[in-house]
Amino acid sequence: MSVRGFTARAIAIALVFSAHHAHAQADAGAASRPASIHGCVETAKHPQLEESFPSRGKSGYAQTLVVKVHHGKGETVLPRGLDLTNEAEAKKLLKEAGFVVPDQDGGAAARLSDAPPDPAHPDRVTTIFELPLVALPEKPGRSVLVLPPLPVAVSRSNGEIETACTSVHAITVDDPTSSTPDAKPKPNPPPRPQREEWTALEKALETIAGVLVLAVLLAYAMYRWSRRPRPVPPPPPPRPAWEVALEKLDEIRHAGLLDQKRYDEYFDRVSDTVRQYLGARFGFDGLESTTDEVLTALKRAPDAQPFYGEIGTFCRECDLVKFANMTPDLSDCSRALDAGEKIVKTTMAALPPLPTPILSPLNPETIATPPAPTAPPPEPPPQAPPPGEPPS
Repeated sequence: MSVRGFTARAIAIALVFSAHHAHAQADAGAASRPASIHGCVETAKHPQLEESFPSRGKSGYAQTLVVKVHHGKGETVLPRGLDLTNEAEAKKLLKEAGFVVPDQDGGAAARLSDAPPDPAHPDRVTTIFELPLVALPEKPGRSVLVLPPLPVAVSRSNGEIETACTSVHAITVDDPTSSTPDAKPKPNPPPRPQREEWTALEKALETIAGVLVLAVLLAYAMYRWSRRPRPVPPPPPPRPAWEVALEKLDEIRHAGLLDQKRYDEYFDRVSDTVRQYLGARFGFDGLESTTDEVLTALKRAPDAQPFYGEIGTFCRECDLVKFANMTPDLSDCSRALDAGEKIVKTTMAALPPLPTPILSPLNPETIATPPAPTAPPPEPPPQAPPPGEPPS
């Protein structure tokens, strides 16, 4: 039930409660207080009522009883307005008089409001009470219905409750079709489009939107993660100088230069390959060094001392072809290539020997790991000579 309907029903119910309270006051103090209809107390200070109710109406239509209650400040109209215990009895009393309280959730709900203050009476307050009532006579045709007095309770500041009653109102009720000759029933009104809030679709769209936002954020995070700067892999270790030299000498051997009788070019390429190897092997620029500079650098390399004479002979023969315009023959070219390969192979750095596999005595097919070398046992410390003997 809405707040509007709840308040309206409470107003109607409070009228019945006021009537019951008025009856109790009248029964308890009938000898000391003058009573009027329904036990309303007539005192000099009872609240003043201004009321209006239409004198004509149609059956089935709501007619509004408007009551203006003039009371003092600090007083409350219908103090038990939120009491729902007597709702059924309120409807019963009004139905006996031919009136029905309409559904308060519809368009004809009871209202309780405050009127603007009156400057001429600053100590007085006006509360407006509007109660729609539907006239439902028992018989068709024109009827006269009498609205009985309705009690209106006002609670004073000291807790005392005073009750004032509305006047008796008569209303002439006609049928809705009384002024229409030969009235016929009207067809049903055309249907109206009804819209309701589709909460399931709204929640589904919100969920889909949230999932899409999360998906976009996740895709962006994965994109940034995939484009992150990665460490550059270390370059591969350089190939040994002797491996590169032997590969180049083999290419010269199979290049077909001897078949084409290009002996000078053959000799020159062999000389450059060996000189480049010697520079990379012993730490100097072999291609930009003369023969004397090459031999001087080899003198400072202990590993090249056993091959010093052979390397010097090779370099001088190559200088004769390159600078003395000596024309080599086929045998000179082959001998120079063999000498170059020999120099490379004899000056190669000694590689560590591979461990010799040892067959396991339990399973000859299984290669056992050789035991790690153990350190020799420490020598015992020298013993001191016995006393009286000279040390050895």
